[in-house]
Amino acid sequence: MKKFFLFGLLLPLLSVAQNKKPLTHDVYDGWKSVGTRSISNDGNYFSYEINSQEGDGDLFVESFDGTYKLSVARGYNATITDDGKFLICKIKPTYKETRDAKIKKKKPDEMPKDSMAIIELGKMGIEKIARVKSFSTPEKAGGWLAWQIEKPLPDTTKKKIAPDSLTLQINGLAKIVDSIIRKTLDSVKGNLNKEELIKATEKAVKEIYRKAKDDVDATDAIAFADDDKDESSTLFLRNLNSSRTKQFKSASKYKFDEKGTRLVVETAKNPKDSSSKPFVLMLQLQEEKQDTILTGFNDIKNYSFDKSGNQLAFVAERDSVKKALQKFYKLYYYKTGLDSAKIIVDRNVIAVKSGSTVSENYPPDFSKDGSKLFFGIAPIMAALDTNLVDFELARLDVWTTNDNYLQPQQLKQLERELKKSYTAVYFPSANQVIQLGNEDVESITIVDEGNANWVLAESSIGNRKEQQWTGRQKNTAYIIDLNTGARKLILKNTLVNMAPSPSGKYVYWYDPIQKNYFTYNVATAAIKNVSAKIKEPLYDVENDVPDYPSPAGRPNWIGNDEAMMINDVYDLWKIDPEAVTAPINLTAGYGKANKIAMDYVNLDREKRFINNDEVIVLAIQNKINKQAGFALRSVDAAGNPLNVMLQKNGFSTMIKAKNSPAFLISKTDIVASELYKGTEYNQLKQVTTVTDQQKDYNWLTAELYKWKMFDGKMSEGILYKPENFDVNKKYPVIFYFYERDADGLYNYRAPAPSASTINIPWFVSNGYIVFDPNIYYKDGEPGESAYNSVVSAAKDLSKYKWIDSSNMAIQGQSWGGYQVAYLITRTNIFKAAGSGAPVVNMTSAYGGIRWGTGINRQFQYEKTQSRIGATLWQRPDLYIKNSPLFKMDKVTTPVLIMHNDADGSVPWYQGIEMFTALKRLDKKAWLLQYNGEDHNLVQRKNRKDLSVRLGQFFDYYLKGAKPASWIVNGVPATDKGKDWGLEVE
Repeated sequence: MKKFFLFGLLLPLLSVAQNKKPLTHDVYDGWKSVGTRSISNDGNYFSYEINSQEGDGDLFVESFDGTYKLSVARGYNATITDDGKFLICKIKPTYKETRDAKIKKKKPDEMPKDSMAIIELGKMGIEKIARVKSFSTPEKAGGWLAWQIEKPLPDTTKKKIAPDSLTLQINGLAKIVDSIIRKTLDSVKGNLNKEELIKATEKAVKEIYRKAKDDVDATDAIAFADDDKDESSTLFLRNLNSSRTKQFKSASKYKFDEKGTRLVVETAKNPKDSSSKPFVLMLQLQEEKQDTILTGFNDIKNYSFDKSGNQLAFVAERDSVKKALQKFYKLYYYKTGLDSAKIIVDRNVIAVKSGSTVSENYPPDFSKDGSKLFFGIAPIMAALDTNLVDFELARLDVWTTNDNYLQPQQLKQLERELKKSYTAVYFPSANQVIQLGNEDVESITIVDEGNANWVLAESSIGNRKEQQWTGRQKNTAYIIDLNTGARKLILKNTLVNMAPSPSGKYVYWYDPIQKNYFTYNVATAAIKNVSAKIKEPLYDVENDVPDYPSPAGRPNWIGNDEAMMINDVYDLWKIDPEAVTAPINLTAGYGKANKIAMDYVNLDREKRFINNDEVIVLAIQNKINKQAGFALRSVDAAGNPLNVMLQKNGFSTMIKAKNSPAFLISKTDIVASELYKGTEYNQLKQVTTVTDQQKDYNWLTAELYKWKMFDGKMSEGILYKPENFDVNKKYPVIFYFYERDADGLYNYRAPAPSASTINIPWFVSNGYIVFDPNIYYKDGEPGESAYNSVVSAAKDLSKYKWIDSSNMAIQGQSWGGYQVAYLITRTNIFKAAGSGAPVVNMTSAYGGIRWGTGINRQFQYEKTQSRIGATLWQRPDLYIKNSPLFKMDKVTTPVLIMHNDADGSVPWYQGIEMFTALKRLDKKAWLLQYNGEDHNLVQRKNRKDLSVRLGQFFDYYLKGAKPASWIVNGVPATDKGKDWGLEVE
């Protein structure tokens, strides 16, 4: 009876699954997901976006207790004020408006523009302001909002107006109000009694509203009339608590100090008045006072307040020669009480090295205590000789083996090089400048938010050439005294990356060669190996590239530089930076015993260290079954983690309120990705229900599948099956792979147009099984490692009767594309293959360029992903053995190649070498070359096209579907832009 009853329950569920429709390519645009979210400091309110992949989204604003909810159509980029009273956001134009404008090829000024919404949290009203270009609120204070609007659209049929807000602005409507009231009063004869006055006033107000409504723009924002002036140059400043709004004409830039006590406003010169001058205003917001602190300049950059708001710095150029070939900037300083901003550094200051000037590309930055001002110095570049005639000059790049970087890399870094700045420091109290960086010490790290009396300096000078083949560069590190500029060497020519401790007592690093952590005591210059007594590996034990393994985690500091917290493979350790006391396993070996990896979750982005008695949150994952969750652990003593929660889910990073335990987090599995709220991670409450959109579609399931590879070792991967899976059917299989993805078992996969790989939900929903196997590599054998993993998985799965072993395929992109290309030279068990951006000839790719960065590819083969582990001259046999190009004659599998002509990662000629070889050998092959596209497709139209073609290709070979025209006939160049060959013949 029990078995019959259970079967009776399952029958309707199975029937529902069988009746669901498969996903189509048409679903992509409208498929929704939870986007950017924010939470107020007090935790009372939060916001989140729900966006379509293409189309209009919505912003939702809710109270944490669930009593308040508001939506803003097309809202995005929400900011909740520091006091938690208001939410400000942008509003996009409708997707249709923007699309129509693009079709009509509107100019940028004529395109639909964003609006702005102002919401008083807890209230239902939304104030909208049209055509907002930018807005800003103080970072650590409430009560103020500033914004500027876009230039109004040209309109020859109506009086030009500049929009302001839904609140009727008396200043803007003064003339209209006055005119209507006068006409109303004139129309009433004799003396008015109280009742007549009320009626007359009501009539006037209705007329005012009608007039304003006539002028309302498409975003429902009320505008105010202005006959002559372009309000796009006006800065609007509102006191959010009183709703009072001030205007500052001709404003070009503005910035609040972080506490909201001051606002700096830069104005532009009036183009209609040759005698006018631009100026800089300093507004004291509470006192409602303003001072002009600078007048007359050509350009100002990088306004920077100190923490108190009492000091301001910026760089400005005031050259009287308007068309000077070079512009020289000066550093300006203003302090409350001064009459105006003063020049503190220019190129003539003695402390600044000759041949240098103040950099306009280095934002000045005050130390936290306000005692120091850090700024940039730049070498004076030679000016371009305007007497030379461009069309008579040679255009070339000169490569030399003496160069630090190859010419392509130099050209990619050219803009950065031209903006190169060296750090210097100014002491306001002493009016003193000390230059810290220069040509041989380019990288400077500020310590203890600038309060320390030293900085960390690192330089790779003399060690850059070898990065071409090692993928790393050696550094020399120094301590530089801020008061004297004197250097003290820490280490020379080392592979480590150093960082200062939060309070500035130490410099610390992980040594990849010794696989241990080290500290340098700034006061004593003593270097200590602080993790030597830990016997557990502190590095990635699954490292399978011919290079040093990465550390197992990222260090964090406890207390006032009193202790470090580091990761081993599973557990957390507390270690003494002086290496006097023995390391403490904070999680007491719980992670290793239970195969649970743990990592610290920092819930405060401004927090620099963990408190001594703090109970920290740990993100955890069981490495055997892939379940994830959270736990707690106090850092003041060792012990098992507390409140361990593991679920069959994946989790995003928590977004926590600054002054409340309230937080937001996304929880995922293969069937859902939703936003949750909570104050404790094991008591989450669901906020969104976007998964409802897939209820009518045949979805997919995911399970962890393990098997024995040909070499006898166990491997694992993710097996995706249709929701309506029937054990009595036979399913075609596509193997998709890259390296190791099994840890993502509980990730949600949205149907979306493909940038390069198969869209798993679409294929599974349409009757395929997809398997993503982990691949484990051996040095010198990347191709055979893929064979050992993928083909063994195919053989193992073939034992199930629901696997159609005669209809199996493989697909991968980039490194996955290489492995596909290799596999089809080694086996004929796959009926079709998709290879995206493959390297097929390691001998030519070895010396090639990654055009996206300009760097050479040698390091990839010697040290990283390609895993040869030797130079081309040391082991040419390995390069040839692992290059599919030399065995293309063995291929019998039809293959679809995608390789784009602007690929910045894998040279495009690799795909061409593969295709031309297969064409010469009369094999079945197609090459998709998307014009102007990179390694992975960027343009959505091309992604949609690829998605359709991948579906058509595998349907044809694995399901026996009729072929599309492009498969049979290709697309001749004469038909390009007219016929895409997608129709099925």
